[in-house]
Amino acid sequence: MTVENGGERESLAPVIPLFGSRVAAHPPVGADAERGDAATPWHATWIDDPSRGGVPRSASHPVFGRRRSPEPASADDDGQDSSDLADDAERGLLRKLRTRSLSVKEARAAVSAYELDAGAVDEIVSRFLDRGYLDDAALAEQLVDKATSRKAQGRQAIGQTLAQRGIPREVIDAALDQLPDDEWERALEFARGKAAGMADLDRDVALRRLAGQLARRGFGGAALSAARQALEENTRRRHGVRFE
Repeated sequence: MTVENGGERESLAPVIPLFGSRVAAHPPVGADAERGDAATPWHATWIDDPSRGGVPRSASHPVFGRRRSPEPASADDDGQDSSDLADDAERGLLRKLRTRSLSVKEARAAVSAYELDAGAVDEIVSRFLDRGYLDDAALAEQLVDKATSRKAQGRQAIGQTLAQRGIPREVIDAALDQLPDDEWERALEFARGKAAGMADLDRDVALRRLAGQLARRGFGGAALSAARQALEENTRRRHGVRFE
């Protein structure tokens, strides 16, 4: 601003208010790694600085759209709000899901570790199910594909793997029913790959070891016959001798 001083105009520095200045809201956190949406903090943000009497604004949950209640929540024995425990559980479950797929049973165990009551656990798991983040059928299909294409596993081993991940029996049966009828061919392919390394072993020793490897991979009744054929093929190729 300017004032007249003896006929001369002088410029004065602008007056800066000492009270009532507003504090900008926290900027949003970076884009979510999996959804690609602009993420916001999981906890409530503040429009004004609380030390100046600011009013809290509830922030929507960035994934599920659940809005925190502005009213104080009941605290547990350690003084921590139950709503805070639920948010911690959701964040923890999302971190796990970013590294690997989980079955519903595994997700429930992860949430239960936060010592929430059964109703709160069910609510969180249901929300993740509704958004498609948990899907036992899709997980079973993924594990079956991995077992057949990369691990050379038979039907028995695949079923055991799915059961160990907590997938329900009916989902396991449905996934196994989708397996192609090529267990013998896959067992023989695996046996052929191992037979060359057993060429110097006694016949019975080689047969026992190879059949054991196939059995441990879940090939069941195909193990012995596939092992015998693979060893015979390898011997004919090397020496022209066939096992009787």
